[in-house]
Amino acid sequence: MQSMTGFGAAERDGFKVEIRSLNHRYIEISVRMPSAMVEHEMSIRNIIKERFVRGKIDVNISPSDKRQTKVVINKELARGIYDAFSDLQKELSLTGAITIDFFSSYRELLITEDLQCDKDALYIALNEAISKLEGMRRTEGEALKTEMQYSLKKLTDMHNEIERLSSGLAPRYREALSKKIAELVSNLSIDETRLAQEVAIMAQKSDISEELARFHSHLQQFQSALSDGEVIGRKLDFILQEMNRETNTIASKMDDIKIINLTIDMKTEIEKLREQVQNIQ
Repeated sequence: MQSMTGFGAAERDGFKVEIRSLNHRYIEISVRMPSAMVEHEMSIRNIIKERFVRGKIDVNISPSDKRQTKVVINKELARGIYDAFSDLQKELSLTGAITIDFFSSYRELLITEDLQCDKDALYIALNEAISKLEGMRRTEGEALKTEMQYSLKKLTDMHNEIERLSSGLAPRYREALSKKIAELVSNLSIDETRLAQEVAIMAQKSDISEELARFHSHLQQFQSALSDGEVIGRKLDFILQEMNRETNTIASKMDDIKIINLTIDMKTEIEKLREQVQNIQ
């Protein structure tokens, strides 16, 4: 399992490659490199897409300190500037000499010539950096996995406690409701069979056994996904949405204060998991 945050860097034969990865819903790749290497950009993007599925990935490729860059002067442009200002000086009768310092402000006179791109060195450095990034993402992913398993354990314990508290709750609810209705209609003539049916329907509406069963199934699916796959972020997010839905339904059906408090704690733990899942590939 991989996190979506990480960093990897490598240097080889004059090339330095740095790759940073952050959270993103999809895969988004940004590549910065010298113009002499731009022909390799598409290949670099394809290599990264083969290794990662989600994340905002920034790639920076630059000459290392060991790689020399040749700097030359555009002599033709320098002559043109000199001649233009010499003519202006004569025409306006200006004093002063045009020295080498005069040309220092014209940055366009300087031309950098990068050494020829060594393709093999570039891709060796790139793959080294990618492997380091992947290693960091896996390490972060394992740390997140441990935290999420702890939250899953807490959710399982709360689910089991609600199951224990709700055991036999429906029959007790039916009995209490029957007594209350009987007191209200004691002086009226009613259909006992119909009354029993209505009480049974109202009691059934407070039954949460199905919601508990589905919640338990979601817990198992979440644990299975953590153990089985690498690209699981979206799947985990969907499972958590379903967990939250079942928790809301349980809370809406119950008037038992202990169960309601447990559902509040469950929603808090689910939200914590959702924040963690946002960083999973």
